[in-house]
Amino acid sequence: MKNELAEKKCLPCKGGIPPLKGESLTNLLNQIGNDWRVVDEHHLEKTYRFPDFQEALRFTVKVGELAESQDHHPDIYLAWGKVTLTIWTHKINGLTESDFIFAAKADAIL
Repeated sequence: MKNELAEKKCLPCKGGIPPLKGESLTNLLNQIGNDWRVVDEHHLEKTYRFPDFQEALRFTVKVGELAESQDHHPDIYLAWGKVTLTIWTHKINGLTESDFIFAAKADAIL
């Protein structure tokens, strides 16, 4: 099942808007699901598991390509058999809909 958020494009944040809080975060989190977590109403985080380093690296490269195409760049932690993505909008130091869109697109890569 394709996530509707994955069909949208990340929009650059120019600042001057408040980060999402409360129910808005809950609603968007429910749309992406798939083990994503909202941490301190500040960022999204998920750890993907892989059978080896090579598969984790391949996924990391694909996420990097996605980040460049969307002009939205997560923090990426790569280790043997796992990749952790941490996503937030740096311009406002919090979460926007684009962060959830990127998360859905990252899941769609698999």
